[in-house]
Amino acid sequence: MAQRMDGKAVSAHTRQRIKEQTEFFIKETGVTPALAVILVGEDPASQVYVRNKHNGCLEVGFTSYEYRFPANIEESTLLAKIDELNADPAVHGILVQLPLPSHIREEAVIHRIDPRKDVDAFHPENVGHLMTGHAIFKPCTPAGVMELLSYYKVDPCGKHCVIVGRSNIVGKPMMHLMLEANATVTICHSRTVDLAAVTRSADILIVAIGKSRFIRADMIKPGAVVIDVGINRLPDGKLTGDVAFEEAEQVASLITPVPGGVGPMTIAMLLQNTLRAAQASVKRMKK
Repeated sequence: MAQRMDGKAVSAHTRQRIKEQTEFFIKETGVTPALAVILVGEDPASQVYVRNKHNGCLEVGFTSYEYRFPANIEESTLLAKIDELNADPAVHGILVQLPLPSHIREEAVIHRIDPRKDVDAFHPENVGHLMTGHAIFKPCTPAGVMELLSYYKVDPCGKHCVIVGRSNIVGKPMMHLMLEANATVTICHSRTVDLAAVTRSADILIVAIGKSRFIRADMIKPGAVVIDVGINRLPDGKLTGDVAFEEAEQVASLITPVPGGVGPMTIAMLLQNTLRAAQASVKRMKK
């Protein structure tokens, strides 16, 4: 029976650390870290995420700014708001909640955010820093996975890490963080031949494909560490991951539940990035 990796507990531990660092930072500099979140439209899931980010900011002592726009907002208006926040020295982190309405180009929005305030780490400049091993900000969900592994004393060095999913948000940045940790990495996707054979070779299996209960017990190496990044809502409203948890729990050594696994870590890492952005801003001002 696998040990469950408690993302809520690890997130609380991480937030407490950030809170203490923030108190020291404010005392030393007189500057309060500030995160600005932009929400376009009224998607229920996005509203929950934004509320959780706001509450996280308040918990660790940040200033939280929230800007809500209707779904029919013109792209130019949204970009102008980003420009305004880029120019505001009191704002250290900017996050535009995704997904966006179809008439707004996601790429244009991501590119418009000042890389020094891009606490999601989606801007190409920050992606480049990550790829070369010099990340200023690490993408929040992959960074949360690494934090979980560290807390449970799982060292990726020399291990085979298989990542199922190649998205820009999870799969690709996860690969770079694992390589940085000296793991041997394989990325799988919809065209991978004999996927089960590849996943069964994983010492660390990370799944982020958005298909409910897709990974079954017979696709997991006995004793593997299983990280389920997926979150899917069933017709009855229940949340489930990309891994068949009850089955996988019988095979793995460590496993993340859904909900309560990776999810809480994502916001904790967002807060960490915002604090780093504030610290970097103060350093620039002193030069």
